[in-house]
Amino acid sequence: MHGGASKNKYEFAKEQRRNPTPAEKIMWEELRGKRLGGYKFREQHPFGRFVLDFYCLHSKLSVEIDGTPHNTPENIEYDKVRTDILKANGITELRFSNEEVFRKKEEVLAKILAKLNEINADKKTKK
Repeated sequence: MHGGASKNKYEFAKEQRRNPTPAEKIMWEELRGKRLGGYKFREQHPFGRFVLDFYCLHSKLSVEIDGTPHNTPENIEYDKVRTDILKANGITELRFSNEEVFRKKEEVLAKILAKLNEINADKKTKK
């Protein structure tokens, strides 16, 4: 299991894939099938106690699309802890709001691709 994800977390992820938010649906159309720079992404990928909206295993990059519930103080703190846990596991996380996906999709995609290229350039220089 990825990062110790439970069977229940896999079932939850499967349900999330069946019922994406409008912003997640738009983003998945852009990321699926290696459409962004040839990088393969997984949709609603379980990792430990979390489900990552989109995950590129090769680059260890998580892309999160956040709606307004993420703006509450409790969820802001939860997301910070989550980001720290992912980082401790070598996963880089990028976060975008639903509004960014709806209004600035090309900019969001460019930022994701730039981060993927940066991560992979770093990998090559460390070899």
